[in-house]
Amino acid sequence: MRPKQNHSIRSDVNTRTSIDRRTVLRGSGAALALPWLEAMRPFSHAAGEELTEASPKHPIRMAALFVPNGVRQDCWTPAEVGRNFELTPSLQPLQKVKDKLTVLTNLWNQASNVGDGHYVKTSGFLTCTTINKSLGIDLNCNGKSMDQVAADQSRNLTPIPSLELGIDPVTTGVDTNVGYTRVYGSHIAWAGPTRPLARELNPRLVFERLFRATHPSKASSTRDKWLLDRVLGDAKQLQQQLGTSDRQRIDEYLQSVRSIEQRLQGQKTGLRSWEPREKLTMDQAPPMDQPDDFPQHVQLMLDMIALAFQTDSTRVCTFMFGNAVSGRNFSFLDGVSGGHHDTSHHQNDENKLAAYQKINLWHVSQYAYLLEKLSAMKEGDQSVLDNSMILYGSGLRDGDSHNPRNLPILLGGGGGGRIHSGQHLRSESDTPLANLYAGLLHAFGCGIDRFADSTEMLPGLLSAS
Repeated sequence: MRPKQNHSIRSDVNTRTSIDRRTVLRGSGAALALPWLEAMRPFSHAAGEELTEASPKHPIRMAALFVPNGVRQDCWTPAEVGRNFELTPSLQPLQKVKDKLTVLTNLWNQASNVGDGHYVKTSGFLTCTTINKSLGIDLNCNGKSMDQVAADQSRNLTPIPSLELGIDPVTTGVDTNVGYTRVYGSHIAWAGPTRPLARELNPRLVFERLFRATHPSKASSTRDKWLLDRVLGDAKQLQQQLGTSDRQRIDEYLQSVRSIEQRLQGQKTGLRSWEPREKLTMDQAPPMDQPDDFPQHVQLMLDMIALAFQTDSTRVCTFMFGNAVSGRNFSFLDGVSGGHHDTSHHQNDENKLAAYQKINLWHVSQYAYLLEKLSAMKEGDQSVLDNSMILYGSGLRDGDSHNPRNLPILLGGGGGGRIHSGQHLRSESDTPLANLYAGLLHAFGCGIDRFADSTEMLPGLLSAS
């Protein structure tokens, strides 16, 4: 079949031909969307600027993957600095993508260095702010998470401004050991100080949302309402579980649900001309029911991130492997007989340390799975991973000490050539984590060089080109 152009073909002064992204192959009554081609590269940025040699050819994506409970310290950090570093036992699963990996050490989140064990270090992970100590009345993280700063930048470029994904439902009640509402342990993405963003837990519903974005129809708004109803149902269930004091705060929490409605509406208005880079088919859909099997559940969620980035349905995503102080049992791993949180309180017991390491290794293996999947998705002579920045980390170093210094932080991908990847980047002791975020936001194109308590963009992170 010959390509039929639904839209005009343009040429620049150098006679480069440009094919509209909405071009389809037609024949025998069928239409097949083309995958992304180099000829589909636009001549200008969204802001109308001329493309230059330094401009990215493809969209830049950003994801943040959060792991609770820290890592086994003596198995994490490479001894060598720079490009010629050796992967440690915990990082071995990343061998295939080592050249696209940045290992970052000596970063810390000073704002989370308070008396709480986990909650401050979870909700403050992407905000680099100190959350209010609250039983539920004055839920406040005192900032906006860096993923949402990025989402504001790309909001009108994709049908879905950002995806917030998780595995565990929102935890309710109060942790009387530390005097914090457990809701804080369920969120890393904040649209504003009092607006934690609701997460989708079912991979099938994530796929359906992506499918609607890539196959818009008049029925989409109805299906969107179904999605919102399901989230509202979860919120109502939460309300029923809260005490009198917490119920006074439930309206603040429900703003996270309302934000979904606003973002769904944003899919209908204000969006610049957009077409998916790859078409989704229902053959790619996960099972209808949310998986009971935890490893399968995690992997399906990572598949959804990859599909979202491949199709350019969104350019920003967060994912939580688990909530703070989660009771998730890891007995599916040989040699592990309990939960991640309990195991992380190892007290230097060799048996617990060995189990802790196996849990760490499993999490890193899942991260490697996502990076390899993105690396296999080609965009011209590059890959989706080349054009992404995939953060992986925890809000504390060691689960036993709850230490927020020298956080275990990894970064996968090249950010469209803007990230100096393939290195172990060791910063000065107690370098603000926000310095990393400032650099990532700059690479994403946000036009800023400061974030939260940052002092500068992290030296050595950004490519010199």
